[in-house]
Amino acid sequence: MTHQTLIVLDFGSQYTQLIARRLRELSVYAEIVPFNIAPKDLAARNPVGIILSGGPRSISDPDAPKCDPEVFKMTVPTLGICYGMQAMTDALGGTVLPAPQREYGSAVINPENDKVMFRDLPASFKAWASHGDLVATVPPGFSITATSQNAPVAAMEHTDHGLYGLLFHPEVVHTEHGSDLLGKFARGICGCVGDWTMSSFVQETIGHIQEQVGDSRVLCALSGGVDSTVVALLIHRAIGDRLTCIFVDNGVLRANEAAQVR
Repeated sequence: MTHQTLIVLDFGSQYTQLIARRLRELSVYAEIVPFNIAPKDLAARNPVGIILSGGPRSISDPDAPKCDPEVFKMTVPTLGICYGMQAMTDALGGTVLPAPQREYGSAVINPENDKVMFRDLPASFKAWASHGDLVATVPPGFSITATSQNAPVAAMEHTDHGLYGLLFHPEVVHTEHGSDLLGKFARGICGCVGDWTMSSFVQETIGHIQEQVGDSRVLCALSGGVDSTVVALLIHRAIGDRLTCIFVDNGVLRANEAAQVR
Protein backbone atom coordinates (compact mmCIF):
# COMPACT_ATOMS: atom_id res chain seq x y z
CA MET A 1 0.00 0.00 0.00
CA THR A 2 1.30 3.46 -0.89
CA HIS A 3 0.71 6.14 1.71
CA GLN A 4 0.60 9.87 1.21
CA THR A 5 4.01 11.19 2.20
CA LEU A 6 5.22 14.42 3.75
CA ILE A 7 8.91 15.13 3.26
CA VAL A 8 10.89 16.95 5.97
CA LEU A 9 14.01 18.75 4.78
CA ASP A 10 16.55 18.57 7.59
CA PHE A 11 18.51 21.77 8.25
CA GLY A 12 20.08 20.36 11.41
CA SER A 13 17.53 21.19 14.07
CA GLN A 14 17.50 19.20 17.28
CA TYR A 15 13.74 18.96 16.74
CA THR A 16 13.73 17.55 13.19
CA GLN A 17 12.95 14.01 14.34
CA LEU A 18 10.11 15.42 16.44
CA ILE A 19 8.46 16.88 13.34
CA ALA A 20 8.28 13.44 11.75
CA ARG A 21 7.14 11.86 15.02
CA ARG A 22 4.30 14.36 15.50
CA LEU A 23 3.13 13.77 11.94
CA ARG A 24 3.17 10.01 12.44
CA GLU A 25 1.16 10.48 15.62
CA LEU A 26 -1.41 12.12 13.34
CA SER A 27 -1.31 8.93 11.19
CA VAL A 28 0.55 10.78 8.44
CA TYR A 29 3.65 9.16 6.96
CA ALA A 30 6.76 11.38 6.99
CA GLU A 31 10.30 10.94 5.75
CA ILE A 32 13.35 13.03 6.64
CA VAL A 33 15.86 13.88 3.90
CA PRO A 34 18.91 16.21 3.72
CA PHE A 35 18.15 19.87 3.05
CA ASN A 36 20.19 19.83 -0.17
CA ILE A 37 18.32 16.99 -1.86
CA ALA A 38 18.03 17.57 -5.61
CA PRO A 39 14.53 18.71 -6.66
CA LYS A 40 14.25 15.79 -9.11
CA ASP A 41 14.98 13.33 -6.32
CA LEU A 42 12.50 15.10 -4.08
CA ALA A 43 9.83 14.98 -6.78
CA ALA A 44 10.53 11.27 -7.32
CA ARG A 45 9.30 10.62 -3.77
CA ASN A 46 5.93 12.04 -4.83
CA PRO A 47 5.30 14.08 -1.67
CA VAL A 48 1.95 15.68 -0.97
CA GLY A 49 3.70 18.32 1.13
CA ILE A 50 7.13 19.53 2.21
CA ILE A 51 8.30 20.83 5.58
CA LEU A 52 11.54 22.78 6.08
CA SER A 53 12.90 22.11 9.57
CA GLY A 54 14.56 24.55 11.90
CA GLY A 55 18.32 24.74 12.21
CA PRO A 56 21.12 26.10 14.40
CA ARG A 57 22.60 28.47 11.82
CA SER A 58 21.83 32.02 10.74
CA ILE A 59 20.64 32.47 7.17
CA SER A 60 23.19 35.31 6.88
CA ASP A 61 26.15 32.99 7.51
CA PRO A 62 28.35 32.69 4.39
CA ASP A 63 27.95 28.90 4.40
CA ALA A 64 24.38 28.81 5.69
CA PRO A 65 22.52 25.67 4.54
CA LYS A 66 20.04 26.46 1.79
CA CYS A 67 17.82 24.19 -0.26
CA ASP A 68 17.53 24.47 -4.02
CA PRO A 69 15.19 27.40 -4.83
CA GLU A 70 13.35 25.10 -7.23
CA VAL A 71 11.87 23.41 -4.17
CA PHE A 72 9.61 26.44 -3.73
CA LYS A 73 8.33 26.08 -7.28
CA MET A 74 7.06 22.56 -6.78
CA THR A 75 3.30 22.30 -6.93
CA VAL A 76 2.91 20.94 -3.40
CA PRO A 77 2.27 22.87 -0.16
CA THR A 78 5.41 23.82 1.72
CA LEU A 79 5.79 24.81 5.37
CA GLY A 80 8.91 26.46 6.78
CA ILE A 81 9.52 26.14 10.52
CA CYS A 82 11.83 28.62 12.29
CA TYR A 83 15.06 28.53 10.23
CA GLY A 84 13.01 26.90 7.47
CA MET A 85 10.77 29.98 7.35
CA GLN A 86 13.84 32.21 7.25
CA ALA A 87 15.30 30.15 4.39
CA MET A 88 12.01 30.46 2.53
CA THR A 89 11.98 34.22 3.09
CA ASP A 90 15.57 34.62 1.92
CA ALA A 91 15.07 32.50 -1.20
CA LEU A 92 11.89 34.28 -2.30
CA GLY A 93 12.97 37.90 -1.90
CA GLY A 94 12.08 38.81 1.66
CA THR A 95 14.43 40.20 4.30
CA VAL A 96 15.89 38.36 7.30
CA LEU A 97 17.80 40.42 9.88
CA PRO A 98 19.38 39.82 13.29
CA ALA A 99 16.71 40.23 15.96
CA PRO A 100 17.20 43.11 18.44
CA GLN A 101 15.73 40.79 21.07
CA ARG A 102 16.38 37.10 20.54
CA GLU A 103 13.55 34.71 21.34
CA TYR A 104 14.59 31.57 23.22
CA GLY A 105 11.84 29.92 25.20
CA SER A 106 8.16 30.63 25.56
CA ALA A 107 6.61 33.35 23.40
CA VAL A 108 3.01 34.51 23.08
CA ILE A 109 1.76 34.19 19.51
CA ASN A 110 -1.01 36.47 18.26
CA PRO A 111 -2.49 34.91 15.12
CA GLU A 112 -4.95 36.09 12.50
CA ASN A 113 -7.71 33.61 13.26
CA ASP A 114 -9.32 33.86 9.83
CA LYS A 115 -6.22 32.33 8.24
CA VAL A 116 -6.26 28.64 7.42
CA MET A 117 -3.37 27.67 9.72
CA PHE A 118 -4.93 29.40 12.75
CA ARG A 119 -8.64 28.93 12.19
CA ASP A 120 -10.47 27.81 15.36
CA LEU A 121 -7.42 28.46 17.55
CA PRO A 122 -7.38 30.96 20.46
CA ALA A 123 -6.68 34.64 19.89
CA SER A 124 -3.28 34.06 21.51
CA PHE A 125 -1.31 31.04 22.66
CA LYS A 126 2.13 30.14 24.00
CA ALA A 127 4.70 28.68 21.65
CA TRP A 128 8.33 27.61 21.83
CA ALA A 129 10.69 29.97 20.03
CA SER A 130 14.38 29.47 19.33
CA HIS A 131 15.79 32.05 16.94
CA GLY A 132 18.23 34.95 16.82
CA ASP A 133 17.01 36.32 13.48
CA LEU A 134 13.65 37.69 12.42
CA VAL A 135 11.78 38.24 9.19
CA ALA A 136 11.82 42.01 8.64
CA THR A 137 9.87 41.97 5.37
CA VAL A 138 7.95 39.06 3.88
CA PRO A 139 8.57 38.01 0.28
CA PRO A 140 6.34 39.46 -2.48
CA GLY A 141 2.84 37.99 -2.40
CA PHE A 142 3.06 36.84 1.22
CA SER A 143 0.90 38.13 4.06
CA ILE A 144 1.65 38.21 7.77
CA THR A 145 -0.57 35.80 9.69
CA ALA A 146 0.80 36.05 13.24
CA THR A 147 3.01 38.25 15.39
CA SER A 148 4.70 38.05 18.79
CA GLN A 149 6.18 40.63 21.12
CA ASN A 150 9.65 40.32 19.60
CA ALA A 151 8.76 39.10 16.10
CA PRO A 152 6.77 41.32 13.73
CA VAL A 153 6.36 38.25 11.51
CA ALA A 154 5.75 35.13 13.59
CA ALA A 155 3.92 33.44 10.72
CA MET A 156 3.27 34.11 7.05
CA GLU A 157 1.51 32.62 4.05
CA HIS A 158 1.18 32.77 0.29
CA THR A 159 -1.94 30.73 -0.27
CA ASP A 160 -1.87 31.01 -4.06
CA HIS A 161 1.45 29.16 -4.10
CA GLY A 162 0.77 26.99 -1.05
CA LEU A 163 3.67 28.42 0.96
CA TYR A 164 3.49 28.84 4.74
CA GLY A 165 5.92 29.79 7.49
CA LEU A 166 6.02 29.55 11.29
CA LEU A 167 8.85 31.24 13.19
CA PHE A 168 8.16 29.05 16.23
CA HIS A 169 8.22 25.28 16.73
CA PRO A 170 4.82 23.52 16.56
CA GLU A 171 6.49 20.13 17.00
CA VAL A 172 7.60 20.60 20.63
CA VAL A 173 5.29 19.93 23.56
CA HIS A 174 5.88 23.44 24.92
CA THR A 175 3.86 24.89 22.03
CA GLU A 176 0.17 25.01 22.75
CA HIS A 177 -1.94 23.61 19.89
CA GLY A 178 1.23 22.49 18.11
CA SER A 179 -0.30 19.22 16.92
CA ASP A 180 -3.35 21.14 15.72
CA LEU A 181 -1.10 23.37 13.60
CA LEU A 182 0.73 20.42 12.05
CA GLY A 183 -2.60 18.71 11.51
CA LYS A 184 -4.01 21.78 9.74
CA PHE A 185 -1.05 21.73 7.38
CA ALA A 186 -0.96 17.96 6.83
CA ARG A 187 -4.68 17.31 6.58
CA GLY A 188 -6.32 20.64 5.88
CA ILE A 189 -3.78 21.98 3.37
CA CYS A 190 -1.95 18.92 2.01
CA GLY A 191 -5.06 16.75 2.01
CA CYS A 192 -3.60 13.82 3.95
CA VAL A 193 -6.28 11.32 4.93
CA GLY A 194 -4.28 9.94 7.88
CA ASP A 195 -4.18 6.24 6.97
CA TRP A 196 -0.64 5.45 8.16
CA THR A 197 0.00 3.34 11.25
CA MET A 198 3.11 1.74 12.69
CA SER A 199 1.55 -1.71 12.33
CA SER A 200 0.94 -1.12 8.63
CA PHE A 201 4.54 0.08 8.26
CA VAL A 202 5.81 -3.11 9.91
CA GLN A 203 3.73 -5.34 7.64
CA GLU A 204 4.81 -3.45 4.52
CA THR A 205 8.46 -3.62 5.58
CA ILE A 206 8.23 -7.36 6.19
CA GLY A 207 6.76 -7.76 2.72
CA HIS A 208 9.61 -5.74 1.16
CA ILE A 209 12.19 -7.87 2.98
CA GLN A 210 10.59 -11.11 1.82
CA GLU A 211 10.51 -9.84 -1.75
CA GLN A 212 14.15 -8.76 -1.67
CA VAL A 213 15.55 -11.82 0.11
CA GLY A 214 13.54 -14.48 -1.65
CA ASP A 215 14.82 -17.95 -0.68
CA SER A 216 18.25 -16.70 0.38
CA ARG A 217 19.75 -16.48 3.84
CA VAL A 218 20.72 -13.26 5.64
CA LEU A 219 23.73 -12.44 7.81
CA CYS A 220 23.05 -9.49 10.15
CA ALA A 221 25.59 -7.65 12.31
CA LEU A 222 23.93 -7.05 15.69
CA SER A 223 25.29 -4.50 18.16
CA GLY A 224 22.38 -4.64 20.58
CA GLY A 225 21.47 -1.02 19.89
CA VAL A 226 18.03 0.09 18.81
CA ASP A 227 18.73 0.25 15.08
CA SER A 228 20.34 -3.15 14.57
CA THR A 229 17.93 -4.84 16.98
CA VAL A 230 14.87 -3.52 15.15
CA VAL A 231 16.40 -4.57 11.82
CA ALA A 232 17.10 -8.06 13.15
CA LEU A 233 13.57 -8.44 14.54
CA LEU A 234 11.96 -7.33 11.27
CA ILE A 235 14.14 -9.65 9.21
CA HIS A 236 13.44 -12.56 11.55
CA ARG A 237 9.70 -11.95 11.28
CA ALA A 238 10.10 -11.95 7.50
CA ILE A 239 12.30 -15.02 6.95
CA GLY A 240 12.54 -16.79 10.32
CA ASP A 241 15.53 -19.07 10.94
CA ARG A 242 17.17 -18.15 7.63
CA LEU A 243 18.55 -15.15 9.53
CA THR A 244 21.90 -15.45 11.33
CA CYS A 245 22.92 -12.60 13.66
CA ILE A 246 26.53 -11.94 14.63
CA PHE A 247 27.45 -10.06 17.78
CA VAL A 248 31.13 -9.31 18.48
CA ASP A 249 32.22 -8.96 22.09
CA ASN A 250 35.30 -6.82 21.49
CA GLY A 251 36.28 -6.55 25.14
CA VAL A 252 35.59 -2.83 25.50
CA LEU A 253 31.83 -2.94 25.96
CA ARG A 254 30.04 -1.52 28.97
CA ALA A 255 29.58 -3.71 32.03
CA ASN A 256 27.18 -6.61 31.36
CA GLU A 257 26.34 -5.26 27.88
CA ALA A 258 27.24 -8.50 26.12
CA ALA A 259 24.98 -10.46 28.47
CA GLN A 260 22.14 -8.04 27.85
CA VAL A 261 22.47 -8.45 24.08
CA ARG A 262 22.51 -12.23 24.37
